[in-house]
Amino acid sequence: MFDALPTQAPLTPLLDTIKQTVDLKKLSARQLLLLVREVRAWLLWSVSQTGGHFGAGLGVVELTLALHTVFDTPEDRLVWDVGHQAYPHKILTGRKESLLTIRQKNGVAAFPKRSESAYDAFGVGHSSTSISAALGMALAAKAQGSKRRSIAIIGDGALTAGMAFEALAHAGHLQPNLLVILNDNEMSISESVGGMATYLARLLVSEPFNQLREGSRRVLSKLPLAWELALKTEEQVKSFIGPSSLFEELGFNYIGPVDGHDLPELMGTLKSLKHLKGPQFLHLVTKKGKGFIPAEADPISYHALSKLEKPSKLVTEPTPAIKKLSYSNVFGQWLCDTAAVDKRLLGITPAMREGSDMVRFSREYPERYFDVAIAEQHAVTLAAGMACEGMKPVVAIYSTFLQRAYDQLIHDVAVQNLDVLFAIDRAGVVGEDGPTHHGTLDISFLRCVPDMLIMAPADENECRQMLTTGYQYQGPAAVRYPRGKGPGVLIEEGLTCLPIGKAQVRRKASKEKSKKIALLVLGSLVATAAEVAEQLDATLVNLRFVKPLDEQLLLEIAASHELLVTLEENAIMGGVGSAINEFYASQNLQPKLLNLGIPDLWVDQGSQQELLADCGLDVKGVLAAIKKRLI
Repeated sequence: MFDALPTQAPLTPLLDTIKQTVDLKKLSARQLLLLVREVRAWLLWSVSQTGGHFGAGLGVVELTLALHTVFDTPEDRLVWDVGHQAYPHKILTGRKESLLTIRQKNGVAAFPKRSESAYDAFGVGHSSTSISAALGMALAAKAQGSKRRSIAIIGDGALTAGMAFEALAHAGHLQPNLLVILNDNEMSISESVGGMATYLARLLVSEPFNQLREGSRRVLSKLPLAWELALKTEEQVKSFIGPSSLFEELGFNYIGPVDGHDLPELMGTLKSLKHLKGPQFLHLVTKKGKGFIPAEADPISYHALSKLEKPSKLVTEPTPAIKKLSYSNVFGQWLCDTAAVDKRLLGITPAMREGSDMVRFSREYPERYFDVAIAEQHAVTLAAGMACEGMKPVVAIYSTFLQRAYDQLIHDVAVQNLDVLFAIDRAGVVGEDGPTHHGTLDISFLRCVPDMLIMAPADENECRQMLTTGYQYQGPAAVRYPRGKGPGVLIEEGLTCLPIGKAQVRRKASKEKSKKIALLVLGSLVATAAEVAEQLDATLVNLRFVKPLDEQLLLEIAASHELLVTLEENAIMGGVGSAINEFYASQNLQPKLLNLGIPDLWVDQGSQQELLADCGLDVKGVLAAIKKRLI
């Protein structure tokens, strides 16, 4: 057990000998137990250097080691869900040293990534996809006449999503050779571990028991009364073990619960399961943060770790004069302030209470707080039902996760013109988590929805005003804001609305150059555009609204400027630039336009600053694009 993070790189003599997973099969039982400790030590050390997820990974070290030792990976397919469980998997599959580059530009990805390693059978970002993917792989193997196995490892609450149960039901119907492993780390299904449970779980996967079971099935199935009695007896026996009934009814052979940290027991169970036919469900109970005492005591806070800075740097950094709030903080404060004056407000989150800064709201207004778990579709339709009864639901959701509830947003909210406010966090590039987590598509997929009000703030105060505006709007409204802190403007007290569809001119070009350049900017890039405007003596317009646009101002700008530059942290295709182009086309106008935003490619991982620079959305890139257009 570790009670503190390592201060220097740990010695890993056994781990250094593992170049591919076949090397694990050469180790003795004692060496495998020593290797568990080395993997944990390296995980703690490397993540303390880079930052990243590590609580879930600490909990699956034994499972990861057992899977790669018992099965023939990468020929046998492992599908990790959720992906941040996979750090030990990366360590054991040739990426130990490169883990020090995780979540960095050109470094190892934060989640399994097919192009990174043959051992990463399926790319992962959003949760609850593993069973569907592994089922697809199992069916493909059957069609190809292959005996390779498909294993889905689902955990950290991912079984709370409906998609997982859709896949379970389908697999139970088709009866493929599929192993689903539930990593129950106290963030999902209840625990039940003990001597009797372990003994019975071992019995249920043993070869003699299963031979007897199949032989009895063949004989007793010809005797209806005896067969019915046998089935009832087996069901009653399994009811002593754990929550088997649900999975048995879905068509799986349920095994467990098994202690996920008892390596010999776990390996013995997997060896038996490897040879069983049909869909198998193994329920493991693990401890999130296992081996690191602070993470075991507080798994939520230690879900991920920030990069540890050297003490000298912490001492020498000056204290900022004004404490900047993150946009999530602004939302959290606004939510509580609005709830205090309006009893109709209800707050909804799909398992992102901490990330969306709803902790205070959940404590002060527990009866008005709803965490629906990893179920984005349900969250949106739940809000629609609330709105039907005169309540004012606020759905706090990350941009990347809203994609999963698009149908519900359209059919259940927008078609019925219901009063639902979407507080869309992590809009734009989010940094180190990579393409599955960037929020660069929401303007494009929201803008085409009739009756939607869509806003993006340039600073913290505008964020608060827009949340109030969207809350008071009659119909569906969305406020998209970026990850991280704002520029540090003073936030006004009160709950003030903005005039809908009105942009703000923040800077006017001088008269002698007034027919030159106008920057039409949305949201987070206004601060960048302000620097560009100063250097070019350009007009700067803070658009504020994507839908509706300030059409009168756009007409005036087109008449008085030679080049109009749109700037947004969203895909160029379908974004606010496209909206402005469409408006001018509808007016038979053809101003000279330059649309800048996220190009038509998947933005990889890196810091937000690095990625914006790669997309040409920093000051240098914007200046270069404008000068090139003027040539």
